Amino acid sequence: MIGIGIAEIAGAQEIPVKHEIGLTLGGLFSTQRNAGPTRLDLGSGMALQANYGYRFFGRDTAALYGEVHFLASPLRDVASADRTLTRDVATAFVTPGIRVKFFPNRDVSPYVAVGGGLAVYEQSTSTLDGSPNSASRTVNHGAFNYGGGVDFKFWRFVGLRAEIRDFYAGGPSYNARAIAGGQHNVVAGGGIVLKVH
Repeated sequence: MIGIGIAEIAGAQEIPVKHEIGLTLGGLFSTQRNAGPTRLDLGSGMALQANYGYRFFGRDTAALYGEVHFLASPLRDVASADRTLTRDVATAFVTPGIRVKFFPNRDVSPYVAVGGGLAVYEQSTSTLDGSPNSASRTVNHGAFNYGGGVDFKFWRFVGLRAEIRDFYAGGPSYNARAIAGGQHNVVAGGGIVLKVH
């Protein structure tokens, strides 16, 4: 009877976690854009992130998850000698994708992730010189997301997470015809992971 009870407990502990909800706080790094005489600096910004992951299958060495990653940054300032440019930008990314986690049942589990989805930028209503902004209020682009991180076991169904990702997407409407094309939006952050069987 005692042997059966121990076996049942051991079996219960081996049930793989199917659902993960990650809540992280981080920062977007600043970036520069140049085109001819026009140059601007898009400042750093706070990044609020949420991630849902579903484990499709896995072993002790690796597990495959489907995920949906959401990032919102309420304000990134623009700096430029050209005072006709957009004053600031708000950003949101929604990118479904896949994640491969290595050694998912250990105390430390590194992972890599890749996905694609939507980038939404909201431009300020005024330019750097205070004039009304003629740029579109919002602009949407496709986005490609890739990165990696590490999950740490903490307590029961709560873990800790540290990660870095790059969201490559078309840029905001800076109100500058010369500056176009994609830009990197690199974010580093950390937070908690809630795990549900």
